[in-house]
Amino acid sequence: MSLDQPETKPHEQLAAHLAPQMQAVNALIRDRMASKHAPRIPEVTAHLVEAGGKRVRPMLVLAAARMCGYEGPFDIHLAATVEFIHTATLLHDDVVDESSQRRGRPTANLLWDNKSSVLVGDYLFARAFQLMVEPGNLRVLEILSNAAATIAEGEVLQLTAAQDLATDEGIYLQVVRGKTAALFSAATEAGGVIAGAPEAQVQALFDYGDALGIAFQIVDDLLDFQGDSQSTGKNVGDDFRERKLTLPLIKAIAKADADERAFWVRTIERGKQEAGDLDHAIALLHKHGALDATRAEALAWAARSKSALSTLPESPLRQMLIDLADYVVARIN
Repeated sequence: MSLDQPETKPHEQLAAHLAPQMQAVNALIRDRMASKHAPRIPEVTAHLVEAGGKRVRPMLVLAAARMCGYEGPFDIHLAATVEFIHTATLLHDDVVDESSQRRGRPTANLLWDNKSSVLVGDYLFARAFQLMVEPGNLRVLEILSNAAATIAEGEVLQLTAAQDLATDEGIYLQVVRGKTAALFSAATEAGGVIAGAPEAQVQALFDYGDALGIAFQIVDDLLDFQGDSQSTGKNVGDDFRERKLTLPLIKAIAKADADERAFWVRTIERGKQEAGDLDHAIALLHKHGALDATRAEALAWAARSKSALSTLPESPLRQMLIDLADYVVARIN
């Protein structure tokens, strides 16, 4: 059966397997995003939280904890925490990127304003820290608070690296590990820690989340140039228009001749883009095999994430996480 059939999609299998826990997570999210004094907060938050996101990150917390035998209540708090952190970063990202579309819907900053998006994002970060304290586990608090700092650091690094043609694949990986993979790995690692799993299993869960997050972002960057806006919820070429040096561009620029480099300097470094530039950029990506090479890297990171789980005991949840890694890259197969 195809991965595209709803009943076989790994994230939907996870959601079905973890349905009681996810219901508790969703109830906690609705409760904690409320505000007695500022009705704008639940309005803005609900617009994004209820926009049809897959809730992969909170499910990773639950799956990791339950796979390691956890039966307590606090994985629910940690799952809600990572969803709040994720939602806060989306609100801030859309302001920074001046985006108009998120998950196929108008962004909060477009419907309300930048001030509301930034301040509600701040509120959700604060709520996340309140939630992560409640389990009373200092190591979990350290993991999630470090992740929040790493995400912000990755976003700032991207600001300085995004339009600098000297940005190489090492810097790109550092950005991706910060802005995307940090929350994936924190989710899986925190799940193992709250369950009291052996250190080798906690490390394996971290490695899985790290590699899965990197694969996820590489796929996202690849689909920006060859995806379908209806399925991705983004406009094709947004990264080029926003002058973001993602992996496909970095690979093409590394092989550019003098004329091609002048094109990249004009469009990316100087931001002087003209009609037809996106088509020319995509043609250069094909010319230098940048899209195929990027696809190969995404597949390699997905394979690395699956390999990390080999130290964990066999279980339906472990298989679902393995299938999830395949599904992340299935969009580019």
